[in-house]
Amino acid sequence: MPNDLDLRMMARCIELSRDSIAAGELPFGCVICHDEEVVIEATNRVARDGDVTRHAEMVAMSEAQRVLGTKRLSRCTLYTNVEPCAMCCYCIRETRMRKLVYAIRSPIMGGHSKWKILQDKEISGVIPEVFGRVPEIAGAVMREEAEAVWRDWHPMIWRIITFRGCFGGVAQAADEVPRREGFFRRLTLLHRCVRRAFVAHRFVMYPGRTPSLDGPNLPLS
Repeated sequence: MPNDLDLRMMARCIELSRDSIAAGELPFGCVICHDEEVVIEATNRVARDGDVTRHAEMVAMSEAQRVLGTKRLSRCTLYTNVEPCAMCCYCIRETRMRKLVYAIRSPIMGGHSKWKILQDKEISGVIPEVFGRVPEIAGAVMREEAEAVWRDWHPMIWRIITFRGCFGGVAQAADEVPRREGFFRRLTLLHRCVRRAFVAHRFVMYPGRTPSLDGPNLPLS
């Protein structure tokens, strides 16, 4: 359950994501706190620096280490409006971050939801000299507010991102394991995939209309 500090820092991340848009970047914002004191705030710098590794989280961790004068951020919490990718999550583990709080889940790229890096006990068990313990994780904090920034920035891109399942959904439990599907369940999923493929085809063929299987296409709002 997020506390008051978590909510205040996430609200700041969402503000920073708007600043990132104004700077010509994608809507990503990050804050790192040492105990309850803000150490650094950052936005994406990929476009401005011409460097794909300059994610908001990477920029923030680099600056936090410089400000605090240490590689270890074991008394720090990282806040970000979108679940960090695998690259960022390995660095979160290597800096020994105490806690991570994010808003929007990333089921395709996320180091928590997809790649399980943040909850991987093996890497810290086998290589404790490099990787810290599993951090405390809080997901879907102020998710709707964070998603609103993306949607307002570019409604069409947000629609495509969510249609493909890249972002969105509630936070996944750390120990959640996909269940083996039965025949009829797989058949239902196949049917859904075919319907989605048909919708996607109409989406590409008629970009100015909302794709629908059940009624007439309506102009996009």
